[in-house]
Amino acid sequence: MAEPIRIVVTGAAGQIAYSLLYMIARGEVFGKDQPLILHLLDIPPMVGVLEGVVMELADCALPLLREVVPTTDPLVGFKDVSAAFLVGAMPRKEGMERKDLLSANVKIFKVQGEALDKVAKKDVKVLVVGNPANTNALVCANYAPSIPRENFSAMTRLDQNRAASQIATKLGVSINQVSNIVIWGNHSSTQYPDASHGKVLIKDNWKSIAEAVGDDAYLQGQFIETVQKRGAAVIGARKMSSAMSAAKAACDHMHDWWNGTAPGQFVSMGVFSDGSYGSPVGVVYSFPVEIKNKQWKIVEGLTISDFGKTKLGLTSKELEEEKNEAMSVLDSESKL
Repeated sequence: MAEPIRIVVTGAAGQIAYSLLYMIARGEVFGKDQPLILHLLDIPPMVGVLEGVVMELADCALPLLREVVPTTDPLVGFKDVSAAFLVGAMPRKEGMERKDLLSANVKIFKVQGEALDKVAKKDVKVLVVGNPANTNALVCANYAPSIPRENFSAMTRLDQNRAASQIATKLGVSINQVSNIVIWGNHSSTQYPDASHGKVLIKDNWKSIAEAVGDDAYLQGQFIETVQKRGAAVIGARKMSSAMSAAKAACDHMHDWWNGTAPGQFVSMGVFSDGSYGSPVGVVYSFPVEIKNKQWKIVEGLTISDFGKTKLGLTSKELEEEKNEAMSVLDSESKL
């Protein structure tokens, strides 16, 4: 049996973590033969709830789980971790402007970035789940200069899973028969869910999703809108944000980052942009990526339609605005 690795989950007393911790500890992310030490980081008011989560993890009697470290100290939480799930963030409250939301989250992800920089392993894989995820990842990386920027990513896998589910339902196939749907840009309502490069397995043959669906109006209309607004629809139905599905997506994202993608398949990750597909350089932007040896690589050479280019432009504009707002907050913080 391998030596245990340390994994941190922030917001560990929250809803998403409640599903996520169990999935990780069962071996669904890092493998069924990889022992784990889980670090559970949350804020002081959540200590009581955190104690209950620790009890439940013990009561699950999970063979891979060697130790649980509950803490409110980021320097303890991030000490020697090989992977970090940054779930905890300030949620957007009614009437809150995006600038206020960014300002609150800059403070959170500054502290976490500094702690990662000081005590985490230098090859740590950092997945930001807490929203606004793309810009939170940007801020966190900014404060962890000793860790390579390619080790920070934002989660758009939930959007990819939502999109794949819509297509699978539409065509009456299993979810594992749908592949290579792309989420471009921001994890927000400006994201561009793009089925034009996707494939579906029908009667032992892979066909393009466009051909199988045979309805461009649907793929450029209802399909995109459903994925873009799915988070709001879940909140409307259960009066709480997506938790189980977000936890599953975080596991999928980190599993593929850790273990690699299958040949010919790509997944969507928010990563630092190099300007590919006309995206703004230096923002955290969701691209299709292939992963090998724990290293992601943007899939090149995909054809983008004029319709797609318009969608990419909208999400690019929003990400640049978010970046500029976050940087202005950082500037004002540094002057205090």
